[in-house]
Amino acid sequence: NQNLNWSFKPEKRQIKINVGQQGLINFIAKNNESQPSVGTAVYNVTPAKAGIYFHKMQCFCFDAQTLTPGQEMNMPVVFYIDPSIAQDRNMDDVKTITLSYTFFEADSKELDRALEAFYNAE
Repeated sequence: NQNLNWSFKPEKRQIKINVGQQGLINFIAKNNESQPSVGTAVYNVTPAKAGIYFHKMQCFCFDAQTLTPGQEMNMPVVFYIDPSIAQDRNMDDVKTITLSYTFFEADSKELDRALEAFYNAE
């Protein structure tokens, strides 16, 4: 989010896993401010119809993360794709699932709106 001066990127842009296999991806966040700041991430899975099959077992999302000035932090995500995706004919066209995050300043109106949209979309 533009109101949080952090850099955020995946360590690898793409990984391949088999359905049912545990996956691990790592993101790197950096506070570009000269003072500590606190951010909270909201995630998104696309295509949206794949979201019910994407299960995070460990994630930094929805928890406030505090970074000191210039600090970089590794933020791992452990996940798997539910094997029942293979039986859903509506998912036959899905070959790639994308996980993305948006960090918001903690305790902000932008975060409140993003969380409301997230929970209303489910």
